[in-house]
Amino acid sequence: MLKKHVKKCLLIGICLSLALAGSFLISAPQKAQAANSFAYGADIGWMKQLEDEGVKWVDDKGKQKDPLKILKDHGINSVRLRVFVDPPSNYYWFKDNTTWTMLGYSDKKGVIAAAKRAKSLGINVMVDFHYSDVFADPGHQIKPKAWTNYTNTQLQTAVYNHTYDVMKELKNNGITPEWVQVGNEINSGIMLPNGSTNDFSALTSFLNKGYDAVKDVSPSSKVVTHLAHGTDNGLFRWWFDNFFKNGGKTDVIGASFYPYWEGKPYWEVTGSLAYNLNDVAARYNKEVMVVEVGGDAQNTKDSYWTIYDTIKVVKNVPNGKGTGVFYWEPEAHSSVLPDKYPLGATTEVSKKVLQYTMAIDAFQDWAKKK
Repeated sequence: MLKKHVKKCLLIGICLSLALAGSFLISAPQKAQAANSFAYGADIGWMKQLEDEGVKWVDDKGKQKDPLKILKDHGINSVRLRVFVDPPSNYYWFKDNTTWTMLGYSDKKGVIAAAKRAKSLGINVMVDFHYSDVFADPGHQIKPKAWTNYTNTQLQTAVYNHTYDVMKELKNNGITPEWVQVGNEINSGIMLPNGSTNDFSALTSFLNKGYDAVKDVSPSSKVVTHLAHGTDNGLFRWWFDNFFKNGGKTDVIGASFYPYWEGKPYWEVTGSLAYNLNDVAARYNKEVMVVEVGGDAQNTKDSYWTIYDTIKVVKNVPNGKGTGVFYWEPEAHSSVLPDKYPLGATTEVSKKVLQYTMAIDAFQDWAKKK
């Protein structure tokens, strides 16, 4: 009997050990998945329009290749795609009546095509609603032409319907965005003058309609609220204090970080970025992301370290609340853009032939650290 009892105990012990081992083996991939959840991102809104205008890209060895695939090979696992309400049919905007600016194929049809392209490569998607026919930023929050004479109530309905329509079509095409921006660099508000920060009650009502539309189609998508000047903690506290006081709804606080436009080297301002992101993550109990970062295409070393240190700052936000960094737009070069935008991450090999610079290696180098 004793021998039988010992044998039985041994068998139970072995079974328990195997069960524990099995449990560990099952949980290991989940751990790896969590480690891979950080977004190493690129905004690629211009990519398809540049391709159709004859621009080509070569890889590190000089071989022509899909520019999105090259980005993936350098650690990019997520893309950001903007969407306008009714952009000009040629996808160009005469900005401030002074400068022609390429918009990219950023209507519903274009964003769906780009999202399908990304998903075919296993790349995650962020959709960025501008609630304008052209670029929205702190100096340009131009109401869509079709909505010009709408009342606030009509604008709420329009925001909801536009957001719902695009999200529904994405879903119908098998796309579930991981993140959705409701507004772009909305420091001054959206759809001015109605959605100005002079009236946070009205502004918040518009943004919440966008939030609701996203969640009604895709509850798992995280809604991002995005401001420019990510080093300005006073701005972020003022803006989000007012937003949340008025019942604002969001999942993620997004920031832009452009040392180049601030007129300072990256090493002088990354500390301010870190302070701000750490503060707002704790103050509002939200995830944070840098949804736009950029560096001088001609200064590849500084651009590399701008990206590298920005990722470091975001990853160091306590409690895992820093969840991603997106470059705006790495595939671009001043030679192929009418406004000569200087913050791409390519060099011109020959006319209309571009090659990514070492700047984007920062994504790859971080991705390897898993």
